[in-house]
Amino acid sequence: MKAIPYILVLCAAVLWGTVGTTQTYLTEGIHPVPIAMMRSLIGGGILLIIAILLKKIAFRTWSWKQTFFAALSMALFQPLFFTSVHLTGVAVGTVVTIGSSPIFAGLIEWLFLKTRPTRTWAFATCFAIIGCVLLFTSKGETTIVPSGILCALCAGVAFATYTNFSKVLLEKEAALPSVAMTFTMCGVILLPFSLFLGVEWIGIPSNWLPLFVMGVAGTSIAYLLFLRGLHAISSSAAVTLSLGEPLTAALLGVFLVGENLSLTAWVGVAFLLGGILVVTLKGKQPVES
Repeated sequence: MKAIPYILVLCAAVLWGTVGTTQTYLTEGIHPVPIAMMRSLIGGGILLIIAILLKKIAFRTWSWKQTFFAALSMALFQPLFFTSVHLTGVAVGTVVTIGSSPIFAGLIEWLFLKTRPTRTWAFATCFAIIGCVLLFTSKGETTIVPSGILCALCAGVAFATYTNFSKVLLEKEAALPSVAMTFTMCGVILLPFSLFLGVEWIGIPSNWLPLFVMGVAGTSIAYLLFLRGLHAISSSAAVTLSLGEPLTAALLGVFLVGENLSLTAWVGVAFLLGGILVVTLKGKQPVES
């Protein structure tokens, strides 16, 4: 079925939407870089062991260049995302990050891959912009911190870059080893910075379950679903479907974390859902020349 890749990416987005909320259950005062490092090493490491046992990785002929740039993009994305969530809240930090990603993904495809964005991408991106603006101007108790918004936008660029490099990687490698290698390498890149910032909090038992959930559900399973879907659809469409993440995060932020969203913010959430529906239902419609 043509809809299956879209559904897989959307399921991945729902799992990603749990990460920001799960982060709030960690000990206070943890820097975002060590969180990203642990999430990557847990998520990537588990899949790497599975891939090695199944003999899914040929290290000598592996696409190291594409993997490195995908890992580097993810190494930038995660700390920026977690910082935005810390500064401006789960709902807004996630919404701005993923809401901006389709714009950047479409521009990257257009400028560097010479692939003209589809009409569907244009409509869904407009919905995303409107949704983010409504959330951004919300009069509820959600905190709007300019530095947090800037981090979220930079995270959006990094995620769009990761998606495009992963798309190229999938042309040569299977999804499972691709996720395993990318996130293990991402964790290794972040390791020295994490050691400098301190990882004593890893020894606190109450942090183990949130880290495991973020690593397995929010990384291993989520990115495996994402890459399997990405293999059959464009990068810009996949990133637009990632709007399911802020929708999930907004709902979890309200019902589990206790964040309050105004009526205007809820309308913004509705526009984000509209963007998801546009891509899912009309994902193959091309732009007219």
